[in-house]
Amino acid sequence: MKELMQKIIEFRDERGWASYHNEKDLAISISLEANELLENFQWRNSEEAVSESKQNIKEEMADVFIYLLQLAEKMNVDLEEEAFKKMEKNALKYPAKGCK
Repeated sequence: MKELMQKIIEFRDERGWASYHNEKDLAISISLEANELLENFQWRNSEEAVSESKQNIKEEMADVFIYLLQLAEKMNVDLEEEAFKKMEKNALKYPAKGCK
C-alpha cells in the first residue's frame, strides 16, 4: 500500500495538483467517480453491465480508490486499521446468527 501511495503522490505532485487536493474536493471527487462507476450499471442488470463494461468498471473503481487513498493520506488516516475497526463494529451490529 505504501508503494501505491507513493506513486499516487508522485503523480499528483509532478502535475502540481496538490493545492487542489483538499479534503472537501477529494471527497467530492470520490463521489463523482463513484457516480461514474454507477453509470456503467444504469439500465442494465449486473451481468449485462459487467460483460459489456468490465474494463471501464475496473477503471472507475480504481479512480474511487485513488481518491480515497489521497483523502486518507491528507487526513492521516490508516484505512486498513479503520476498515478492521469498522468490521468489528459491524459484527456487533449485525451478528452472523440470525442474519440472512
